[in-house]
Parts: sequence; C-alpha cells; structure tokens
Amino acid sequence: MANERHSSPTSLSPEENMFVDVLHEAPLYGHRKPAIVLGSILYCFLLASYAVIAVAAPWVFGSIQGIIPSLLCSCSAALLIITGIFQQYLVYEVQKVRLQGYYIFSQKLKHIVRLPFATVAYGTALMLLVVIWHPHIGILSISTWLRIIMFVEVLCAGSFMSMYIGYVHQYNTLNSEPDVLKSLYSALQPSSSLEELRYHDGGRLSDQQMALLQYQRENIHYLSEEILRLQECLSKYERTNDGSTPQVDLAHLLAARDQELRALSAEMNQVQSELRLARNLIAERDTEVQRIRTTNNQYVEENERLRAILGEWSARAAKLERALEMERISNLELQKKIAKLRSHSASTEQNRD
Repeated sequence: MANERHSSPTSLSPEENMFVDVLHEAPLYGHRKPAIVLGSILYCFLLASYAVIAVAAPWVFGSIQGIIPSLLCSCSAALLIITGIFQQYLVYEVQKVRLQGYYIFSQKLKHIVRLPFATVAYGTALMLLVVIWHPHIGILSISTWLRIIMFVEVLCAGSFMSMYIGYVHQYNTLNSEPDVLKSLYSALQPSSSLEELRYHDGGRLSDQQMALLQYQRENIHYLSEEILRLQECLSKYERTNDGSTPQVDLAHLLAARDQELRALSAEMNQVQSELRLARNLIAERDTEVQRIRTTNNQYVEENERLRAILGEWSARAAKLERALEMERISNLELQKKIAKLRSHSASTEQNRD
C-alpha cells in the first residue's frame, strides 16, 4: 500500500504533484530524511591515518627517534578532541532519527555513538599510564607500547563506527512505518494486548511516550506548513480570471489536512494524558515504597530496642547466676566449717571421757 502511494505521484502532472496526498497514518513517513554517513566515513579515514602513524612511526619519524613518544601522545590527544567533537555530531544525527519516529533505531544508535569517544579516552589514559610506569616495567620500549595501544584503539573505534554505519544504512533502506507508532496504543491504531500492560515499565514507557510526542509534534508542524502551502495555492487559483478550474479539489485537500491535524492533536493530547497518568502511577509507587521503607525503619528500631532489653535482661540473669553461684560456694564452705566444728567438739568430748 505504501509503495502504491509512493509510485502514484509519478503519473501525475507537475501541477498536480503539489497536491499529492501524504500518508494518513504518518505524514512524515513519505518525507523521511535519510541519515548522513559522510562524516562517519571521514572519521574512519581519520582512524586509518591514525593507525598508519601508529604502525609506521619508527620509519616516518626516523630522524627524531627521541620525541616519538611525545608525538604519539600528542596524536592521541588530538584524536580525543576530534572524537569528542564528532560525538556531538553523531548525537545530533541520532536525535534526527528519533524525531523521524524510529525510536528503536535511535536507542541502538544512542549506545553506539558514545563508544568511540570512550575507547579513545581509555586508550589515551592507558598511554599516560604507560608513560608514567614504563621505567618500572621495561619489557618493551615505550614507543612500542604506545603504538600497540594506538593500534588496538583504532581497531575498537573502527569496529564501533562500522556498526554505526551498518545501522544507518539499514535505517536509510528501511521501508516501514515509524516504530514509535507501534510501541504504544493510540487513537490512530487499534488496541492490542499490550494496552493493559502499558504502565508495566514506567521509565521506558515514559521515554517512548516522549518520543511519540516529539514525532507527533513534527507531524503537526509539517501539516501546518502543508495547510499554509495549500491555502496559498488556493488563493492563487481564486485570483485567476481565466475561468479555468483547478484539477484538484483544494477545499477537500484542506479539509483532509485539517482533519489529520485535529486527529494528531487529539492523539497528542491522549498521549500527554497517558504520560501524566504514568508519572502519577510512578509517584504513587514511589510513595508506597517510601512508606514501606518508613515502616521497615520502625520495625528495625523496635527490633533494636527489643534486642537492647533482651541484652539487659541477659546481663541481669548473668549477674544473678554469678551471685547464686557465690552463695552456693559460701554455703558449702559454711557447711564444711560446721562439720569440722562438730567433729572437733565430738573429739574433745571423747577425750574428756
């Protein structure tokens, strides 16, 4: 169906092409802008040059062997700065993919675009450690260590950039509707079994709803521009006095655009209400968790108090046991003394007799 809509404008005249209808489900789908990979390719060439410098450093800087480590560290620092600037460009490209409605692709690319800078940063830090600790290691020369680190750094960063270019190529050749429309239930789509579980994962769902809101905002902006363009065309046709009638019912197109705009506005309002409901649900869960934590703290305090009371009673019982033991020992000694006195008195009486 989408291919038929894309192929139908080729059979119309240039004048009619101005009023070709767009997809009702996603107006921006027919006008999706491909992601640019030229910057990524240039960065890959930069990595290749960096690898060539790392491999051929002894021959390129043969006349200045003493400052090769300093030059290699300087190249690594320069690559780190360039990669940091390039990362901002990649983040901008990923944001454009997100605004086009491809949330899943943007999530994949978001994790990849930060890896080259992290790789170069770790490599630079490792080179710094090698420069500092090399006098205590001495297995290889310092330039050899630095060249190995640079080469591994280029391999890792190049693999990440290859993954990014592959994903971007897949995105550019993709021929399906934006996945953000499939992730949530909305007024423009039939309900599914996920409708009852829409608040199961609050954080991720809120992010998806925000992506859907941004995409619908872009759709509304596009439709507003389309309505203005059609109004200008309508006014131009109304000013003509040659008696010719337009080949396209402009009023009908304007009404259709206005209806789409209202539908998108209604859907955006619904998604905003769902987002507020999800946030309220998350706040309720946070309040409940806080209440449970407070109750748990009270139980812990009560447990500590009972433990203290139990310890005090245990100490008292131990004191009583010690006192009882001492009393028993004193009684035994007293009984021994009484027995001795009795035996002594008995012996004295026998002597008298």
